[in-house]
Amino acid sequence: MFSKPKSWISGGLWKPKNPHSLEHLKYLYNVLCKNQTVTEQNRSLLVETLRTISEILIWGDQNDSSVFDFFLEKNMLAFFLRFMRQKLGRYICVQLLQLLNILFENIRNETSVYYLLSNNYINSIIVHKFDFSDEEVMAYYISFLKTLSLKLNKHTIHFFYNEHTNDFALYTEAIKFFNHPESMVRIAVRTITLNVYRVDDRSMLRYIRDKTAAPYFSNLVWFIGNHVLELDACIRHDIDHNSRDRLADLVAEHLDHLHYLNDILCLNIHALNGVLTDHLLNRLLIPLYVYSLTQKQAYEQRTEERPHVSPAVSLFLLSQVFLIMHHGPLVNQLAEIILNGDHTVFECSPSSPDTASKLPGFSKPEEPLAQTLDSYRGSLKRRRKKKRQSYENPESDIKEVEDDEKSVQTDEGSTPLELNESADSVTPGADVPPRPHQNSTDEEKLLKSSSISSGGDVVAFSLDERPYLRAMFLALECTENDYEALFALCLLYALGHNEGINQNLLDTVMFPTEKSAVNNYNVSLVEKLISIITQSCQDGSKVRLATLELTSMLLRTLVHQPSKGHCWLQDGHLAAIEGGREEGTLQLRSFYKSEEIFLDMFEDEHRELLKRPLNVEYLTMDASILLPPTGTPLTGIEFCKRLPCGEVERARKAIRVFFLMRDLSLSLRQEEETSLPLTKDGECIRLGDVLDLNNSDLIACTVLYKDNRRERRFLVIDVLQLILVEPDSRRLGWGVVKFVGLLQDVEVTGDKEDSRSLHVTIHKPASTVHSRPLPLLAAKFLFDDHIRCMAAKQRLTKGRLKARQRKMQMIARLLELPGHIVDSMYQPAQFRQSSSSVVRANTSTPVGRARPAGGFFPGEC
Repeated sequence: MFSKPKSWISGGLWKPKNPHSLEHLKYLYNVLCKNQTVTEQNRSLLVETLRTISEILIWGDQNDSSVFDFFLEKNMLAFFLRFMRQKLGRYICVQLLQLLNILFENIRNETSVYYLLSNNYINSIIVHKFDFSDEEVMAYYISFLKTLSLKLNKHTIHFFYNEHTNDFALYTEAIKFFNHPESMVRIAVRTITLNVYRVDDRSMLRYIRDKTAAPYFSNLVWFIGNHVLELDACIRHDIDHNSRDRLADLVAEHLDHLHYLNDILCLNIHALNGVLTDHLLNRLLIPLYVYSLTQKQAYEQRTEERPHVSPAVSLFLLSQVFLIMHHGPLVNQLAEIILNGDHTVFECSPSSPDTASKLPGFSKPEEPLAQTLDSYRGSLKRRRKKKRQSYENPESDIKEVEDDEKSVQTDEGSTPLELNESADSVTPGADVPPRPHQNSTDEEKLLKSSSISSGGDVVAFSLDERPYLRAMFLALECTENDYEALFALCLLYALGHNEGINQNLLDTVMFPTEKSAVNNYNVSLVEKLISIITQSCQDGSKVRLATLELTSMLLRTLVHQPSKGHCWLQDGHLAAIEGGREEGTLQLRSFYKSEEIFLDMFEDEHRELLKRPLNVEYLTMDASILLPPTGTPLTGIEFCKRLPCGEVERARKAIRVFFLMRDLSLSLRQEEETSLPLTKDGECIRLGDVLDLNNSDLIACTVLYKDNRRERRFLVIDVLQLILVEPDSRRLGWGVVKFVGLLQDVEVTGDKEDSRSLHVTIHKPASTVHSRPLPLLAAKFLFDDHIRCMAAKQRLTKGRLKARQRKMQMIARLLELPGHIVDSMYQPAQFRQSSSSVVRANTSTPVGRARPAGGFFPGEC
């Protein structure tokens, strides 16, 4: 007789023992029913109830479908919305948003997702007026929107976008926070918009293009422009490098903006790309970035002051644009103005005074984005209300409804289509159309854009009516330092390596690349580059290593095509480069010394140059180069991006200049490097090699490691290496190499307590010049008697000295030092024990891989 009450109690009043069950959800439902009004007394209970409900729903999605059936049957989302709209509902808003976020993140069943999105409760929650001054509410709300955007596809998009009412709350509410002070919120907004754009739904994309694209992109470029002005102000007021962290954040934010815009363009939504390209060019890049290039030019006489940044910042930002963005219509139009344009692009044509509103200009939008979207939503509500009234009285208000529809469809709806036709008509493979407001004829254009005629006769390259290109050329002059020159080089490199730019456009200024079919170059530009190279090789030069390396890279791009095996550099220019190389060699000779540190620096710098060549993309990501060049290492700026400090760093710079100039000279003369590195892998013994040890000087020893391991080995000393071998068990007189290390890095000390022992340390080459060398081997060598111990110490000591002297002589030959200077510094070898040579095996063995026979003299000490 108690069975019925028991069932009723377990499903309603009493809390079930199993927390993950349908009965527990029914119990929680009854709790919500009894607490439909949020008060100070029950808010804690409601928060815990909501948290538990989310756990049960996730469990039910994977284990029991009846849980979701009950959740939808009781319409529990209505409870959530009702709680939010109450006066004290703000106390549980965080828990509600967290519940929904966890719910949509963890549900795997598509049917369950469809059930949750039905009845439009989610859209009602999205448009709810939350208290966004609460950081926790803001964080969970934007995370909730981001989670929903990840669920978007061609099937779920119709739960959020209503084609009949022309409403898309998820998208419009998200983009209102595009300029939120918190960076994580801005990043989430970008992710949401990209997830929306990726959905292939024509009606939804048409809505975005016609109703939201223009106001969103206009506000976005205004926000980016103000961000750039803030970056410029930070640089102007930071002379002592005190705001590097703030500057780094600003540069990183600008890079995020460019990558976001490039992600949109890469989606290839042509109509959307047309709107975005138009706003980027005419509202940001041309009126702010390009305009700022000529701020120092005397011929620019303006009656009004436009917003601008310093020319150096402008070059830096344009470099980032061309390195990141490769959309053909955008980069071609921008490059056309930089290379061939003039300031008439900002002037209104007398014949067309109505085009003044279409001129490039960095101006604030007429109203904030949130206000634009809210007013549009309000007009939609009024429109729907009038339609309902028209059903009651068909003959009245018809004209008002039609007028309202026309007001909703603003001129922004037709603009993207026109922009799409004009902006997207330029493809990378097509000729660049003539720029508007260009008053010169085709013959004058061809004459101005040619440095070398078809017959090979050199003509003057004219920079007339090319103020922006002239500004770049002037920036290449390193009169005081290379501050602006480095950014101009970055921009030239980015222009030459941008895949979206038409090669025909680059050919108008004689800028050949790998895609170019012409074999000539801009003489004026090459002479500017050679001037930088020459200055960098002089004593006390203010040209940094990064500038020199980038200059050599750009010069090779202009005059050398390794794939075709051609180099069309004029003899006079090649002679100037060779003169700079000789001057750099003479400068390095003054640092040539017999001390050990020079050899270590020489090899470390060459190893660093090969291991970490200059990456222009990474260079333009470093905010420190925006600050004036400094010579102190206390700033933490990388050595190649600052001036040297002290004698040691000046020697390092001279060594690096020598390597860069030698590599440039060899590549232009199409010769291969045969002298560097000093230690070649082919001349060295490697681990696992099998050696013929017959008639060789071997010293038996026991190697004691720091971890108390003991190994019996035979010590062999080569011209370059210390070798530890183990006898080959399958072949008498042969040994397997178990350890190798360079003799030049050996440190040997005796043991005061044991005359038969030596402490041997072999340092591993440092990964960077600032890092401390790590020991490749640090062990105690125990010999059979003190005689063998003394012999081993003598051979190791002399072997180390000989190895270092041998390499110093190689460096002397590279520096073309006179022979008598080298002979006076080093004594020639007194003997060469050829009888004790070790012959490498020339047949394969089971123990290790065989090596070809070669000269090997372990007794040369």
